[in-house]
Amino acid sequence: MQLIDSLYAAVARGRRRWYESNPARRRVLDRPVVSIGSLSAGGSGKTPLAACVARLLREAGERPAILSRGYARQAASDGVTVVRDFAGIRTDVEHAGDEPMMLARALEGVAVVVDADRYLAGRLAEGRLGATVHLLDDGFQHLQLARDVDLLVMRASELDGAATFPSGRLREPVAAATRADALLLSGASESEEDGEASSIGIRLGVPKVFEFTQHLGPAVGADPADTPVRIERLRVYCVAGIAAPDRFFEAVRERGAVVAATRPFPDHHPFSRAEIDEMAEAATAGGAEIVLTTEKDLERMLPHRPWPFRLATVPLVVEMPQREAFGAWLMERLDAARHRRLEAARGESEG
Repeated sequence: MQLIDSLYAAVARGRRRWYESNPARRRVLDRPVVSIGSLSAGGSGKTPLAACVARLLREAGERPAILSRGYARQAASDGVTVVRDFAGIRTDVEHAGDEPMMLARALEGVAVVVDADRYLAGRLAEGRLGATVHLLDDGFQHLQLARDVDLLVMRASELDGAATFPSGRLREPVAAATRADALLLSGASESEEDGEASSIGIRLGVPKVFEFTQHLGPAVGADPADTPVRIERLRVYCVAGIAAPDRFFEAVRERGAVVAATRPFPDHHPFSRAEIDEMAEAATAGGAEIVLTTEKDLERMLPHRPWPFRLATVPLVVEMPQREAFGAWLMERLDAARHRRLEAARGESEG
């Protein structure tokens, strides 16, 4: 297995070098591109951080567009799919994918556009929707598209015994982190060592480090929506089809809920009506008063309404203590990117 890991890592390094050796191999959008990605597959917090950055850009007066590949869509159509424009939602979860749909539902004033070719998605967002900046969701390995800011999301624990596919969860060797402009780091504050976050940045060769935290927010009823639900001492049945379902189950227990039983599914799993009925039977058998799930899973459950059980979601909340400093740094990078584009355009006109 170690040999296969080494071969995978060598291919990943070679692929990145191929693009970096000739910048012309990357396609360039007219508006600045901010990439949010990670070295590992799933569970690092990329999607809620993308929402956090999108809100920050919107508050700064930008018209951000999130460019997503729409992984695991059940009804992918030819061409670019506009999940949300700046006025409202324009499609459903089957055509969007669960994570783009979740972002579209949460982010008013932000466009969400889906296509495997993120360059085409960006061109539509610029030309038809009037986007002023792009957020490349899960984009650290999407080397086909040029980016102006590369944000690398990482948990501090990822550095311990990190291995690439197939035996590990890393898509690239840890050394690829040096390509990031900033590290968005969680878990460093759990260390007893002072300055752990900055030391991780130095170790990875990343010039800027901004910490963030993740925790479960208050439970919210799914039907009717937005109804608060107190889960402390409540007997619950937990369902999750995400990258790390056990992490969600444990967090629910830590919130004081009595977990009667759990049901993990693969990430992005498309729920069937039969599975919904099975959840109802299991919840009843375990004496659960309510079924708890994640916001992402809810998107794949919505087509099966009405549900034969009471359902609530427990949202993942991201907080960035250095949000103001991060925002100032990001806007400075975007201003520099726009200046470079302007200078390049002037040079072409004069030439």
